[in-house]
Formats: sequence, structure tokens, C-alpha cells
Amino acid sequence: MTVEAGAKPGFESKPVLVYLVTEDWYFLSHRLPMACEAMRAGYEVHVLTNANGHEAAIAKHGFTVHPLPWRRGSVNPADLLAIIRAVRKLYRALAPDLAHHVALQPSIIGSLAASGLPVVCLNALAGLGFAFTSRTPRARIMRAVIETVQRRVFNRRNAAVLVQNPDDRAAAVALGVDAGRITMIRGSGVDTDVLVPLPEPDGPVTAAFVGRLLDDKGVRTLIAAHDLLARRQHPVRLLLAGEPDAANPTSIPPEETDAWRRRPGVEVLGHVADIRSVWAAAHIAVLPSRREGLPKSLLEAAACGRPIVATDVPGCREVAHAGRNALLVPPDDPVALADAIDALARDPDRRRRFGAAGRTLAETEFSSARIGRETVALYDRLIGRRGGLLRGPAASG
Repeated sequence: MTVEAGAKPGFESKPVLVYLVTEDWYFLSHRLPMACEAMRAGYEVHVLTNANGHEAAIAKHGFTVHPLPWRRGSVNPADLLAIIRAVRKLYRALAPDLAHHVALQPSIIGSLAASGLPVVCLNALAGLGFAFTSRTPRARIMRAVIETVQRRVFNRRNAAVLVQNPDDRAAAVALGVDAGRITMIRGSGVDTDVLVPLPEPDGPVTAAFVGRLLDDKGVRTLIAAHDLLARRQHPVRLLLAGEPDAANPTSIPPEETDAWRRRPGVEVLGHVADIRSVWAAAHIAVLPSRREGLPKSLLEAAACGRPIVATDVPGCREVAHAGRNALLVPPDDPVALADAIDALARDPDRRRRFGAAGRTLAETEFSSARIGRETVALYDRLIGRRGGLLRGPAASG
């Protein structure tokens, strides 16, 4: 990794760490463990986000919340300029040593806002998003603009890039990002003390999907596979835990999710506060996504001892290992998806083997404690703490 920036000489005071994230709930679900680890390591932590009712839950951990007027998904130039100005104003006031930009849009917004300021920008790419997974004309235009901006801001001397899987690393390099600036840390981890192996439920075999209800997540393919199994006289019960996301162009419209609620054998649960209740009610975890960074829903399922059916795509295959804890299928293929679900539904012994292997994987490779330590070690290197990179000339690590 090669960066240069203005670390505070000697760090007599706590180094200031800022998380820039579009939604407060996403910070809680995907970045809380590493932020807590950073605070334990002596960082002063600030969270810049769209405040949507979760400010108190964030603040109770000792973090300072700064609400932003973020209109996620908007490409209106006036909205983009407004959020860039708001972030820049806070960066000037807080003088952070390090800004952790969570996902693609915050990475671009935060990098533009930090132009000319002595702050290290860690641009975390949690998957590549709609512009890179969709083939629509709108997506192609967005992708061309994003690629140009990425090459410019991600290669600045005080910039680093964080990816979650090897495919995203290769994609970033292909976009023109200096490979020496890229670090891979696999996801945000899972609390293996809270999420523990659960016994299989009684009753009909149940498959569960956890995530936003997006076409890019493969939810329509999953519904089609469920229909196929019913026509074959091999029905399974299907749980959909999650909600549509109006800011995402591939969000499933409400009238379609309402129609799913009326289908026999399908339960649309909406937001679920305690994800353990989903895995306690399910035999199989399913994620037929087109692309992921590193899906936390599969990590949580693995920690709870659930076998996985997922697509053989970047991100999913980091957690779902074919023949070890999962069956992998091509994306957008309802027949293959139905076959895989049916195979696990009919084979309780394989479900148990896969579930045990998934739990071991979660414990040894994806615990939130491990991921938190790796992330804070990266923070320290980036700002020159404990013999890191930023005192004097840039170095590679």
C-alpha cells in the first residue's frame, strides 16, 4: 500500500477517525464491530451519515454522530454538490487523520470533499453496485463517469482502497487503481459469540433469503425457483427477510412484494430485528445474487450452522465454498437454483455436514474480532501509528 498524508506528529492526542456512510442503520449492521475495536485502540470516532432514527444506538457506543442531508441514489448535480459541501465542512471542522468511506458512493463523495485537505481517505468498496452489475444504458453511462472519477481520486497520494474479495481487487486494478494502494480484508465479520449453531426447526423444509429485496440480489430468480419446486411436487417454504430499497434502481416494487405475500408457501417478513429468529426457522440459506462484496447474510447463516445455496459469483464464493458448506449455481438460473435447493431439502445429512463446516469457517476466518483487528491494524499503518507508513516518504506494505 502506498500513501502519504498528514498524520498528527507523535499523536499526543487521540487520532480522529471518521466513518462516512450513507445510512445510519448500515453503519450499525456492517461497521460497528470495527468502529468499537478502533475506539478500544485509542481512536476518537465520528460517524457522518443520514440520520434515520438510529443516532442514539450509535452514540451509546461513545461515537459522535453528525447527521448529513444525504439523498442516497440521487444523481441530481445539486444534491451531489450539497452533500460534498456538507462533508467538506465537517472534514474541515473535525480535522480527521483518517476517513473511512464505506461503499462506492461515499468513497467518491468523501474523496472529492477531502480534496486538498490533510486527511487519509480509505475508500472501501463493498461490491461494485448497480452501475457495474446492470447492462442498462443508464448503468453504462454511470459506469463510465464513475470509472473516470475513481481513477482520479483513488490514486491520490493520501488515498487507499479496501476491497472484500479478490475479484473486486482485480476489478479495481482493471479500472486503473494502483495495485499498491489496495488492501483486501474480507468483510465486516460476524459475532460468533452471539450467532451460534442452532438446531434445525421442525416442520416443512424452509429456505430463507436475507437482504434487500432487489432484482440484483436474485429475488425474482428465487421466486421463480420456488414456483418450479411447487410444480414438481417438491415444495419448500420460503422466507424473505428484508425490504425493498427505493434508492436502488433494481428495487422490487411494492406491488410485486405484495403479490408474493399472497403466494402459498412464501412469507415476506420485512425487516427482522434479530436475525437469529430467521435462521432458527430455516433449514437452508439462499442468496442468488449477481455480485456481492462479501455478503454478511451468508456469514450470519454460516455462524448459525446453516447450509448455503448461492450463486457462483464474486463475494458469494468467499463464504459459500462448493461442496464444503454450499452448493453454487449460475446467476439468473431458476432451474439450477431449484435443483440445488431441492438437493439440500432431500438430504438432511448433507445439510448437517455443510452447516458444521460453515460454522467452522465463520469462527476461524470471519469472526468480527479478527476482522476488527485487521482493520484497525490497517488504520494504524495508514496514519503512521506504531511505526506505520506515513512518517516520512511513502512506503509499500
